[in-house]
Amino acid sequence: MQVEHVLLLLAAAVAAGWVDAVVGGGGLIQLPALMLLVPGQPVATALATNKLGSIAGTSSAAVAYLRKAKPDLHVALPAAGAAVVCSAFGALAAAAISSQVLKPLIMVVLLSVAALVVLKPDLGRVPKLVLRTRRRLAAAVLIPGTVIAFYDGMVGPGTGTFLVVAFTTLLGSDFVNASANAKIINTATNLGALVVFAAQGQVLWAIGLSMAVANIVGAQLGARMAINRGAGFVRVVLLCVVAALVVKLGYEQFL
Repeated sequence: MQVEHVLLLLAAAVAAGWVDAVVGGGGLIQLPALMLLVPGQPVATALATNKLGSIAGTSSAAVAYLRKAKPDLHVALPAAGAAVVCSAFGALAAAAISSQVLKPLIMVVLLSVAALVVLKPDLGRVPKLVLRTRRRLAAAVLIPGTVIAFYDGMVGPGTGTFLVVAFTTLLGSDFVNASANAKIINTATNLGALVVFAAQGQVLWAIGLSMAVANIVGAQLGARMAINRGAGFVRVVLLCVVAALVVKLGYEQFL
């Protein structure tokens, strides 16, 4: 690789780590950068190398959130355990699913997320008192730990965003604490998918490890900024990421 391409890739990894730490969606930056700057590789190799960079950032952000925020560990940890397995199955299924079927569905879900955040301006701003019944707690474990985890292993874009919205709606968490929960589970989903991709020999280790270091730098900056600036800041970034994901997927689908 040319030196300028390496520098651009590392810059993309820093930016992706920042976005992932705040609200998720760093793959929107990092994955296209890999495909553009490391051409000639299969898509699975780009996905695999992206996971190696991402897991470093998400685990680093999770540690930062654990020190300052109040994640729901009684929910996040069981969900993370399930997420490792389900994301691995998602990675195995990645080759069998048509992106032309998935992209419109993902766009609908993302637009629904944006509508929910816009139409409910109080969502995630402050913790909301909800009756945490057994069914609600089970849903908060199963939906992130199975459905969203499988999606992350199979496709990936928007996983962190989906996790944040899941915890704000199901548990009444504010955006900062929901991000803390999301980072724990996202670390697990990255791990499950990475194990499968590594076993298949898809990971570019030298590039991925370099991006991992850069991702950690961005993740630490993003986590601290989210914690210090609060839920309002996270809400704005969330809407920006959702809009960017919709535009990207729409461009790929219709142009």
